[in-house]
Amino acid sequence: MAYRIFAINPGSTSTKVAMFDGETCIFSKNVAHDASELAKYSDMSDQLPYRRDMILDLLKEEGLTLEGVDAFVGRGGGLLSVEGGTYEIDDLILKHARTCANGVVHPATLGTQLANEFAKAYGAKAFTVNPPDTEELQDLARMTGIKGVYRTVHLHALNLKETAIQHSRKVLGKKYEECNYVVCHIGGGISVSAHRAGRMIDGYDIVGGEGPMAPTRCGSISVYDLLDYMERENKDVKAVRKLCTREGGFVSHLGISDAIELTERAANGDRYADMVWNTMIYQIIKGIGAMAAALHGKVDGILLGGGMVHNKDLVAKITEATEFIAPVTAYPGEFEMEAMAAGAIRVLDGEEPLKKYSGKKVFEKFDFE
Repeated sequence: MAYRIFAINPGSTSTKVAMFDGETCIFSKNVAHDASELAKYSDMSDQLPYRRDMILDLLKEEGLTLEGVDAFVGRGGGLLSVEGGTYEIDDLILKHARTCANGVVHPATLGTQLANEFAKAYGAKAFTVNPPDTEELQDLARMTGIKGVYRTVHLHALNLKETAIQHSRKVLGKKYEECNYVVCHIGGGISVSAHRAGRMIDGYDIVGGEGPMAPTRCGSISVYDLLDYMERENKDVKAVRKLCTREGGFVSHLGISDAIELTERAANGDRYADMVWNTMIYQIIKGIGAMAAALHGKVDGILLGGGMVHNKDLVAKITEATEFIAPVTAYPGEFEMEAMAAGAIRVLDGEEPLKKYSGKKVFEKFDFE
């Protein structure tokens, strides 16, 4: 049966929406929001009626209706850590989205709220798929060298897991649960992750400053060097947090965040730009090697997704360095809308169980401590 799915992915100044008949996208649009209008709302959730009505107005202009939609899928946000999968949007998810229970205030918290609004209005189901706080670390990946401090991950879970699911089915003719992968998302943020038998068992906390440097992120550095930098440059904790997500990487070095501009500078003889570009690639390669080791070398494929994967130089260099581990396959761009629709369809088809949000973190501490 070809289910009709409507996917909703709110961003800082726009809301991306897409309509699917089965896995075929029949309509996709980015609904732009005026920044000055959004600024009128003191609380993120207060934007809900405004964004909802903008979506409805767009659909009316396009001659589309939400009548007959089987499921609305909203990008998750604000939730505590969960295992991967498709979750029914219920009162607890909505409460945690509104209050940003994970401490991260982001437009993604509106995804589940919008999906719920539409589902109630049109008598459909409401889901969220592989929310940003999807966390499936194996125990050995959790402990650190400081008592009471544990590793967690913030990754492009939705895109990473869907890339692996689709590669398994369409290329290997297997289920995701039967395969092992190193999967990367290489875009404005860079995720490198290890997937074993359907679980994302390790990866980097790209919000916390782990992993390769990225256009706006500093990536992993020595704690001692960071403390020295703070003292030398008179930087406080707030300033350092910005290096983790907004002011590190390309921005820190050259004041830009555009990979195309960086590579153009490098091609025109800018040695600094060339070094930054190739250092990023080198760090991605190292991360892939680490994740392959976490899988004990049993890797069915190295999968590359994200906007920067359109760059042939990047793909060629990563392939040359890592294809001894496993075949490298490039999937340029992002598939978040497709991933949300596919997750809903798997549940509606009975291929996957529908999960219920517990409202508790996946991991707090080891019981032997």
